[in-house]
Amino acid sequence: MNYKHFILLICLVTLSSCKQDSYLNKIEGKQINISDSLQPDKTIEAFIKPYREHVNANLDSVLAYAVNTLSKSDGEYNTAIGNMMADAVFEQANPIFKSRTGHDIDMVLLNHGGIRAIISKGNVTSRTAYEVMPFDNSVVVVELKGQQVKELLDYLVRAKRAHPISKLKITLDKDTLLQSAFINDKPIDLNTSYFVATNDYLYNGGDRMNFFKTNDSLYVLDYKVRNVLIDYFSETDTLRPVIDDRFIQLKN
Repeated sequence: MNYKHFILLICLVTLSSCKQDSYLNKIEGKQINISDSLQPDKTIEAFIKPYREHVNANLDSVLAYAVNTLSKSDGEYNTAIGNMMADAVFEQANPIFKSRTGHDIDMVLLNHGGIRAIISKGNVTSRTAYEVMPFDNSVVVVELKGQQVKELLDYLVRAKRAHPISKLKITLDKDTLLQSAFINDKPIDLNTSYFVATNDYLYNGGDRMNFFKTNDSLYVLDYKVRNVLIDYFSETDTLRPVIDDRFIQLKN
């Protein structure tokens, strides 16, 4: 007997031996739109309410005050909000890094696209930090050799974008070519290494910052950038960041 015929015979025998009322004849379904017309379950709502109120109270607690609205589009090569974020990473992460390694962070590099919201003029809360940095990116410190630092500079010059930096100063000439670069107010020495703080997204090649991949050492601080902001806001009564000369192009 053909194998397929044998299987078909078995199926027919099995079906014929079942009661008619046990057959599954049809499955029906319908789409239920989630809208305000759906009534909440009062039991679940009562259970969740105290947790929601506690979370909202923490998120909406005032940590600082911003004297101006801060946006990542308010500058060409550096922005007030980007400068603040990079400086905050240095101020909050450097004591941790130094206590563990005995070294200081030399510079900070974050990514312009990682700033996901403005900071409005007025009260600044923990919720503000979650809006600006909704991702769970963490601070890492990478030891870069001189050649990698050169690649970092080349990347920033090519990008011509306001990627947040701290302790690094770049000047372009009128033709947008690199004129000078300093770390901690000293000319960059390509024969030495520098400790660069960034986030784990960039370290893993995000935004095509591939110069981070071939590093000498990686230090994971277990410190989320969002928490850096929350701690920075808590310690800074009034936010007054400005656009400065850390990355500029000369016009003449």
